[in-house]
Amino acid sequence: MANHSQPSGSSSVPMTALWLVIVCGCLISLLSFGPRSILGLFLVPMTETQGWSREVFALALAIQNLMWGLGQPVAGAIADRYGSARVLVFGGFVYAGGLVLMAWAPSPGWLHLSAGIMVGLGMAAASYSIVLAAFGRRVPEEKRPLIFGLGTAAGSMGQFLFAPIGRAFISNYGWEQALVLLGVLMLAIPLLAFALRGRSDQGAVADYIEGQTLTQAVRQAFAHRSYVLLVVGFFVCGFHLAFITAHMPAYLDDLGLDPRLGAWSLALIGLFNIVGALAAGVISSRYSKPIFLALIYLARAVFIALFVFTPATPLTVLLFSAGIGLLWLSTVPPTSALVAIMFGPKYMATLMGIVFLNHQIGAFLGVWLGGRLYDASGSYDVVWYLGIALAIFAAIVHWPIREARADAPIASPAE
Repeated sequence: MANHSQPSGSSSVPMTALWLVIVCGCLISLLSFGPRSILGLFLVPMTETQGWSREVFALALAIQNLMWGLGQPVAGAIADRYGSARVLVFGGFVYAGGLVLMAWAPSPGWLHLSAGIMVGLGMAAASYSIVLAAFGRRVPEEKRPLIFGLGTAAGSMGQFLFAPIGRAFISNYGWEQALVLLGVLMLAIPLLAFALRGRSDQGAVADYIEGQTLTQAVRQAFAHRSYVLLVVGFFVCGFHLAFITAHMPAYLDDLGLDPRLGAWSLALIGLFNIVGALAAGVISSRYSKPIFLALIYLARAVFIALFVFTPATPLTVLLFSAGIGLLWLSTVPPTSALVAIMFGPKYMATLMGIVFLNHQIGAFLGVWLGGRLYDASGSYDVVWYLGIALAIFAAIVHWPIREARADAPIASPAE
């Protein structure tokens, strides 16, 4: 029978070193999430300059989301084996190169390589999933949801800060130079990654099952019903986020609203996402994480429905952006915490990477279907309706998830 270590033992990491890890990790989340969250600002100027359809641009971002998802479990496994810092350094350089190459891309093929494959792989290696896993190895279990919320909120701050920065770059320097400037900023990620060095077996917090291999952990995960439900439900989160991020500016432009409103919408989502992510960390520490996730998705269905069926004005756009921002990445702290509770922190980067892969499959479909159905019908309405239905589905899927170790016995009704 496997030996189980205590999940929430006291940390042996000095507080100064721990806070250095948290600060640098949060800055990495901020930087990596910022540019990719505002690429929708480049849709109209880039397609008009190059004479491409919206589907061409949408397909590039769809490929990006898919590569991010496919690369995440691999990046997580490498981080678990060789350390987070090396993976983050690689991701920062590839991410920067993808943005710079995107500025030059003379054809759809080059756009798909740069904005799609390179930025996607860069995000897989430098995203908040790698950062949160590094946090999980150093933070006691009872504090993880709050720290996960902090790391997630930092990514939201990136979206809030980079939306006006990106808009200013485009207005003052043109979209090509704006992409180059964003790429240069990403070179700070390798410098910050030094603070997150260390492997999964060097963390201050031990894993539950001693001697368990990565292969055994993955097999255990896919045999666990609650983990599978978590994977399935996270698909919907990716669909919502990617569709809105990529198509919101163009959607508002089609409605005849001020083009600057698109940037402010993304910025407001990012601002309220900070509040939502931090609140999610606190709530997840005190209440049922599966039920909280179900309520988040139900709330998304309500906000999207109100937005779609209400006449669009600057006020309704800003109200929707604030509301959906509260629910944006609030799913990440409870989802990450559930993975850590089920299986411990040792292989968290890998197992969370698998969860995130399905998130990115949803993102691929959200971005691509947005462009495909728009070109076919001249409207985004069908995708909005699909988003409402998927939100209700996700709420149903998350409700029965068990918040317990994967190897914990299921209590019988008589107990």
